[in-house]
Amino acid sequence: MFNTIGNAVFFIGDCTLFVGEVIRLGIKEKPSLHEIAEQTWRVSMQSLSTTALAGFFVGAIMTVQFTMQIQQFGALGYLGGLSTSGTIREIGPLLIAFMLSGKVGAFTSAELGTMKVTEQLDAIRCLGSSPIREIILPRYIAIILSSFFLLAIGLLMSIGGGLLLGMFFSGINHEEYLRHIPTIVAWPSILIGLFKCLVFSIILASICTYRGYTTTGGAKGVGLAVVNTAVATMIGIVIADWLTSYICEALQSYFLGV
Repeated sequence: MFNTIGNAVFFIGDCTLFVGEVIRLGIKEKPSLHEIAEQTWRVSMQSLSTTALAGFFVGAIMTVQFTMQIQQFGALGYLGGLSTSGTIREIGPLLIAFMLSGKVGAFTSAELGTMKVTEQLDAIRCLGSSPIREIILPRYIAIILSSFFLLAIGLLMSIGGGLLLGMFFSGINHEEYLRHIPTIVAWPSILIGLFKCLVFSIILASICTYRGYTTTGGAKGVGLAVVNTAVATMIGIVIADWLTSYICEALQSYFLGV
């Protein structure tokens, strides 16, 4: 148990120092906008269909679950607002981030890990350049941008999935489903969902680039880096979800007096 805690503390500290170095280089030296745009486009296009499909079914699942709970009270008119609120504030960002951690995170970790064990990063260093600036920084920024974009797209698709299942499963027309969304899903709910998307994307970018950059042990090490990336990212996302939920609810209560 103590070894596990020690390893976790070491990982958090080392990853924090790594991210600090990436941020320092990003502030000190201007990154290549062309490389960032290219990486952002590549990551977004690779994961767009998966994220959209996941978001669609997240919204559909939430609609089915809320239907079974509220139909006995004759409150199906509020189905759209309740389902959309729960999806945007909590379930949507969490489940979609899990999908991205297995796709974007694992792919990036494997790519960087392969570059590390085949000494491509060392070759960049031998040429007098920094692999963090040339390779890591553009990917770090691109993953944050693309993951935030993909999470937002997934949340929009979840509304469509909930609407479709509301019509075919719950027997409610689309106008009735959409009518109570503005009354229940206020701007604080949307901002909370987007804030969680941003936090999750930063965690994903930090862990996958760190794990890839510190890979050792050849092909076996690359496989271990991918597995460790997936596990660490999911644990980090769950912990961040709890923290952001607590903080956002406290801020909302303080400023709105709720």
